[in-house]
Amino acid sequence: MEEEILTEETRREADAAPALISIHPLQKSIALALGSEVRIFDLEKENAVTLTDEACSPSHSDAIRAICFGANGSLFASAGDDKLVKVWRTDTWHCIKTVHSDKRVSAVAISLDGLFVTFADKFGIVWIERLEEDGQGQISVGTKAVPLLGHYCSIITSLKFSPDGRFIATADRDFKIRITVFPKCLPKGAHEIQSFCLGHTDFVSCLAFIHLPDFRQSLLLSGSGDATVRLWDHVSGCLLDTCDIGKQAGLLKSNEIIKDFPAVTDINAFPDGSLVAVVIQGFHGVVILKCDVSSRSIFVAKIVSMEENFTPTSLVLSSSANMLWMVMGATNVSKSGSSELARLLVISNVDKYVSNEQGDCPVILEDKNIPGGEKLLLKLQGSVHLAKQDAAFTAAAAAVKVAMQNLLAKKQYSVEKRDLRKRNRNDRKFKK
Repeated sequence: MEEEILTEETRREADAAPALISIHPLQKSIALALGSEVRIFDLEKENAVTLTDEACSPSHSDAIRAICFGANGSLFASAGDDKLVKVWRTDTWHCIKTVHSDKRVSAVAISLDGLFVTFADKFGIVWIERLEEDGQGQISVGTKAVPLLGHYCSIITSLKFSPDGRFIATADRDFKIRITVFPKCLPKGAHEIQSFCLGHTDFVSCLAFIHLPDFRQSLLLSGSGDATVRLWDHVSGCLLDTCDIGKQAGLLKSNEIIKDFPAVTDINAFPDGSLVAVVIQGFHGVVILKCDVSSRSIFVAKIVSMEENFTPTSLVLSSSANMLWMVMGATNVSKSGSSELARLLVISNVDKYVSNEQGDCPVILEDKNIPGGEKLLLKLQGSVHLAKQDAAFTAAAAAVKVAMQNLLAKKQYSVEKRDLRKRNRNDRKFKK
């Protein structure tokens, strides 16, 4: 029996990295990651930003897999397949910290107080590094982080701090979400597990916390490869509600038996949960959910269909400006330069999707009306006019779908193939 060998085309698709987008909490700037490049645009000054790094090159050397702003917006982190985590000050956009990982990085987060950066690698370990500046505002470069917790041998797909900073939530491809008490004595690791949120039937792809000031406790939202979004009481690990996004968006029929569900690939929410935006694999648009915190339920408020060639790979909500930013794009999907292009769409007055108030309706902004205008599009998209790039974006969407399935979906093997894989493991240790 011959072992299955991947073709070069399959390998290329399996390595495809989706374009990612993140926005400053006060919408001062917006960041987009595509391939090994981080693109920043200052929304206040309306100009492109150049990243600086005195120790090494200002960009990553391989695909970026995670980006995020800190809670107060003073720090920004990026990480990816080059096994580097970079932390930037957003006032100067200078790299103040470069952390080396032993393995590729799959998720990154900055603690609410801005004192720590945490990141997860492909082996399922979460690492932490303290961010301590010297008198000149500089942080040591080239240091190594210490392990915090682990989902050993399971890829961690998402990493989030709870709004009160007490917990750190981690999700993996083995269908589980772990809620861990963030320790006071960090060098000793995080050994106190608060709960496990179990219920998804496929990989968990994304997490988001919501919180209302009137409620002492926050709640957790999760998206999965099983085409559902679930609402959790993360402190107890109790499942509160499930929204079947695949069927609600019309991608699944109620009586249809599907082997590969359309995965929920990204989720973002207003802090109070009044609006939740969801990206679904293969869906040309976005699903808007409403979370009723008082009744602890979640439901579809609006399905927003878009042009046929736009399939978002990442999105972010700006509560301060009441806008929804979406990006489509991927790298390593073609040999032409077009694979480095991203495409942006912005919806304004997005809260009107779940509100009965009279006033301006939600609208997909024309390019000229997007904050920053053509300057922003030129910086973040790579081009202002993308009318001739439809084929490239269609290929990008298809490649991202294959890449996610290859990376996160649990593979099923026959007994014979399992035995063959065990015999050929490259980590086997032989006695001499």
